[in-house]
Amino acid sequence: MSPETIENFLVPKHYLLPKNDADELLKKTGFRLEEMPQIQSSDPAIKNLKAEKDDIIKIIRISTTAGKTVYYRRVI
Repeated sequence: MSPETIENFLVPKHYLLPKNDADELLKKTGFRLEEMPQIQSSDPAIKNLKAEKDDIIKIIRISTTAGKTVYYRRVI
């Protein structure tokens, strides 16, 4: 995984999933890539990850009430 790109406690951590992990995630969830929520490649939170179209970004958000939640987005 790539390191987070923005050093600010309000910005959740973003990671570029390796291709094999992305394939495994799609297989495990049963989603097709086209069905995933999207994130722009120009988004400041992932700009330094050098993500390309159809890469998958893992986002980890920490909340005092909800704990840790993980989201995935497809780069467009």
